[in-house]
Amino acid sequence: MLTSIELKTLNDRFSQRPTEEILKWAWERFGQRAAIGTSFQGAGLVMIHLATKQKLSLPVFTLDTGLLFPETLELKKRLEDFFGFPIESLEPDLTVEEQADINGPELWKHNPDLCCTIRKVMPLRDKLSDLDCWITGLRRQQSDTRAHIGIVEVYTFDESAGREIVKLNPMAHWTREAVWDYIQVHKIPYNPLHDQGYRSIGCWPCTRKTANGENERAGRWTGFNKVECGIHTFMPKKVDFQI
Repeated sequence: MLTSIELKTLNDRFSQRPTEEILKWAWERFGQRAAIGTSFQGAGLVMIHLATKQKLSLPVFTLDTGLLFPETLELKKRLEDFFGFPIESLEPDLTVEEQADINGPELWKHNPDLCCTIRKVMPLRDKLSDLDCWITGLRRQQSDTRAHIGIVEVYTFDESAGREIVKLNPMAHWTREAVWDYIQVHKIPYNPLHDQGYRSIGCWPCTRKTANGENERAGRWTGFNKVECGIHTFMPKKVDFQI
């Protein structure tokens, strides 16, 4: 795994380099032990396209919670046709119906943190157990909680086993405008809900349109003191590695 000196050197280097170079580094260092996780937001689509153009065979996966918009499920099929390879769907152990039997109906209405843990965090954790590098589409512009993310980060995955994982955010410095300019130029399929005012699209019960002046993720979990689903917060970042 990376040392603190390597981490600082890589972040300094990558802060001035194109996303393609960052993805190439991940492929050369980790091979298929690195994978792109995407919920089909704009940045993820750009990143997959950049990797494909360079013929980097990075696996791609997504979380299928059982509560996605029909438009999102249809987009997955369109993207597989467009890119020419399958996108792995990670599904929770419990169906929505089984979850309701155990925790009551519409868990997202009274305990969205638990719902996200069951339907997102736990399937992702299973997937990350097979990876050394998780590549995300996080951008600093998206929200206050993401404003200071590094391009290369190291997290403790399993403290008892001493296992760590690299979290790579190659799109960290991209603006929303740059992302969507790229999508339009390269004619990449995207979720039609974006054209209807949805700027960040998750599960249908917890996603709304955003108003002018709101940050991109303001339409998630309205009415709750919640800004993240948990997949980016369940692992502790290595304190000694802070930039």
